[in-house]
Amino acid sequence: MSRTPSARAKTAGGPGPGPRTRKAGGKAAADTAGHEPPIALVRAARAAAEKKATDVVALDLRQVQAFTDFFLICTGQNTRQVRAIADAVEAALGKHGEKPAHVEGYDRANWILLDYFSFVVHVFAPEARAFYDIERLWGSASRLSLPDAAG
Repeated sequence: MSRTPSARAKTAGGPGPGPRTRKAGGKAAADTAGHEPPIALVRAARAAAEKKATDVVALDLRQVQAFTDFFLICTGQNTRQVRAIADAVEAALGKHGEKPAHVEGYDRANWILLDYFSFVVHVFAPEARAFYDIERLWGSASRLSLPDAAG
């Protein structure tokens, strides 16, 4: 049985199966020093806010032994807005050389996940966000204060 190609050609060249590894002292480690959120996370939040994302929340997962350091969670009111938010985040970070290692859910646009290794962006439709309730699942993670989107 052959595998069907991914829905997004951009992610087709992503990493293959296997464990995720981080480079010691890499960009993510330098950006997350101290209490300030990494600049790429702030850029992603600003891009989402520019597309009128609601309930934008950043979670710091570094103390809860997760597979990533941060989650950025936001909501779009319909599938068109959910896609627009995801596209804006991808474009804003792409300008600075950041590309997602993996994208999921773009076709259905009920929940789009953009995996940037050191952080994961979750863009939800309202019903999906209520159903999956990521903030409750990761309740032990601390919430980050993000700079104003206009900054």
